[in-house]
Amino acid sequence: MIEIRDIAYARSGSADLATAVNFAVDIVGLQLVEQIDGVAYLRADQRHHCLAFVEGDSGVLSTGFSLSSEDALIAAETELEQAGVKVVRGTPEGARSRRVRDYLTFEDPFGNLVDLVVDQVTMPGPVRFGRTAGITEFGHLCLDAPDIREAYSFWSSLFNIRVSDWIGDKACLMRFDPVHHKLAVFQGDKPGLCHVNFQVESIDDVMRSWHFLQEQGVEIEMGPGRHPQSTAIFLYFKGPEGLTYEYSYGVRRITDEQAWQPRYFDPAEPDAVDLWRGTTRRTSTQPQLGLGGAR
Repeated sequence: MIEIRDIAYARSGSADLATAVNFAVDIVGLQLVEQIDGVAYLRADQRHHCLAFVEGDSGVLSTGFSLSSEDALIAAETELEQAGVKVVRGTPEGARSRRVRDYLTFEDPFGNLVDLVVDQVTMPGPVRFGRTAGITEFGHLCLDAPDIREAYSFWSSLFNIRVSDWIGDKACLMRFDPVHHKLAVFQGDKPGLCHVNFQVESIDDVMRSWHFLQEQGVEIEMGPGRHPQSTAIFLYFKGPEGLTYEYSYGVRRITDEQAWQPRYFDPAEPDAVDLWRGTTRRTSTQPQLGLGGAR
């Protein structure tokens, strides 16, 4: 069993690097840590970066999850290969670009590229946010797959992944620590990055950002609302090149593993996605680039 410790980052290809960076800093509120060799690194918490924009074709390059040690990475490589999963071992150049000591990249059954990393660089100083959005941490990642049941079978058979809740056949919300979900898979025709999430300090931060985003002419994809599954108050909005961002506050923590039973929500019900019964719709997905683009 491959033990994921935490989410690490998302790497996104950008055909217009300046626009992507300006939006992430001035609108989302992330800190631009550095921009070098065609890669811009954005920070939200103690991680060196949670989002990297790589100059080139537009689309998601990979998403990253951290493991505990080099031995765990070697064992993961073996386990994935024995399961018939396509694995590419990382290079020193790739590790430097990802700001990790070592990594590998694998392709899930649906074409999503995932990095497993060890020793992601930690930034000890405070985050210098681009604006005051109340961001406290990088919250979760959401991928697309044609069949969420098959996706859950893949993740749970190889990784320390447990399902928290189902939203019909539209979404599987998964955890590997007490947070209700740090990985989710949504139903989509093609592989891609459905959204990246940032936790904020209060409901007031969500509402202030809602007004700010409207004033800036940013497309609100969904919210403000409240998810019945995680109890989080949410706001989804669309960034450049089809990358969807989410702010949320008040996510549920599952502390009694034995007592928790995954629930099934019917997406046809008016409050299945939003307890406040606001308008809900599928957020945009940034399509996955192939292995040749995962630089």
